[in-house]
Amino acid sequence: MIVKAEIILIGGASGTGKSSIAYELGKLLNMNIVQVDDFQCLVEEATKEGDCFFETLGNCGAEDYGKTMKKIIYKKVDAFTSGSSLGNPAAFIETGKEPLSEDIMQKIAKEHQGFVSEVVYVTQSHADIKLIYYSSECEVAFCGHGTIAAMHEIIGSNPVLMEQEVVKVQTNKKGEISVYNKINTENAVYITAPEAVWIPVDVTRLELSHALDIAESKLSAEFPVECIDAGLRTLIVPVKDLQTEITIMPDITVLKEFCLSKGIDIILIFSLETADKKHFAHTRVFAPKYGYLEDPATGSGNSAFANYARKHLHWTSEAISVEQGSSFMVYNEVKLRYENGTILFGGKASKKIDGVYCIEE
Repeated sequence: MIVKAEIILIGGASGTGKSSIAYELGKLLNMNIVQVDDFQCLVEEATKEGDCFFETLGNCGAEDYGKTMKKIIYKKVDAFTSGSSLGNPAAFIETGKEPLSEDIMQKIAKEHQGFVSEVVYVTQSHADIKLIYYSSECEVAFCGHGTIAAMHEIIGSNPVLMEQEVVKVQTNKKGEISVYNKINTENAVYITAPEAVWIPVDVTRLELSHALDIAESKLSAEFPVECIDAGLRTLIVPVKDLQTEITIMPDITVLKEFCLSKGIDIILIFSLETADKKHFAHTRVFAPKYGYLEDPATGSGNSAFANYARKHLHWTSEAISVEQGSSFMVYNEVKLRYENGTILFGGKASKKIDGVYCIEE
C-alpha cells in the first residue's frame, strides 16, 4: 500500500515543547495540523484502510536469543471519536485472571510515552472485570477515556455482554463503577463517574495566569474556579471566550510545578462559547503531572465539569455534550448525562490496532 501524506516530524523528549512548535508552524505555514502525537499519526495513516495486526509491538524478537516470551492480547482504541475527530487513544492489555506486576505495568506504560497517554490493564475472571491504569509517569487513580475505550471493545466483542444493559467493573483505586451499554443504539458506552468530592484550593488569578501563560484579564470573573475530584483532582478554570481558550499553550514544566504545588491532578479550562452550537461548552484538559501536556478528550475531567455545570452553569436537562480540543485539531465529543441523581459520561470508540504484546517471562 502506498500512502501519500504531508507530514512534519518533530522529535524531542516529553515536555520539550513539540506541541508549541507545531502550533507555531501551523500558523506560519497556514497548515491545518490535525494531531501532534509522535508516531501515532503515521501508524494510523498507514493502517487507515483496516485494522493492523502487530505481533512485534513489544520485545518479541528476544525469542531469537533464547529468551521465553509471553504473548498477551493487546489493542489500541481511540475513545470519544466523533466524525473525523481522532479521539483520545488508549492501549489496553488483557492479562488474563491475574494482573502483571507493578514494575512491568509501569515499564510498558513508559514504553508507550508519546503513543498513548494511558495504558489500561484488564483482568477477567469469570464475570469479574478489573481495570488498572498507568501513565508513563505513574499509576493513575482513574482514566475515563481508557475505560470508555476498553469497555466499548470488551462489550462489543462479547455476545454475552452485548445482551447486558449494565456491566459492573472494578477499578484498582476508585472501587466499582457501572458501564451502560448503548452500543446498539448510539455506538457508545457510558460509565458512572466516581462520586464527586469538592476540594478547597487556594489559587489566585495571578497564579493561574502565570501557570497558563495568559493575561489575567482573559480569565472569566463570571464563574468561580473550583477543584473537584470525580476520578482525578480537577481544577476547573473558566475562560472568557472560545478563541482565547483554544489557543492557550502553557509551558509543561511551569504547569507541572503549579499542579504539584497545589495538589492538582489535571486542569480543565472551559468556554461557554462553542464552535458547534449543539454543544453545551468547549473544554480543554492539561495533564502535565502524568507526563504529557494535553489530553485531547477526557472522561474524568469532564465528569468533574458536569458536577460544576450542575452547580454553576444551570445545566438542568438530562443530556448534554461538550466539544474538546485545541485550535489545531478536529474537536472530540464527550457526552454527559444526569440520571437518577448520578453523573454519567460516555462516547463512541474506534479500534485501531489489534494484536499481541510480548513480555519476557
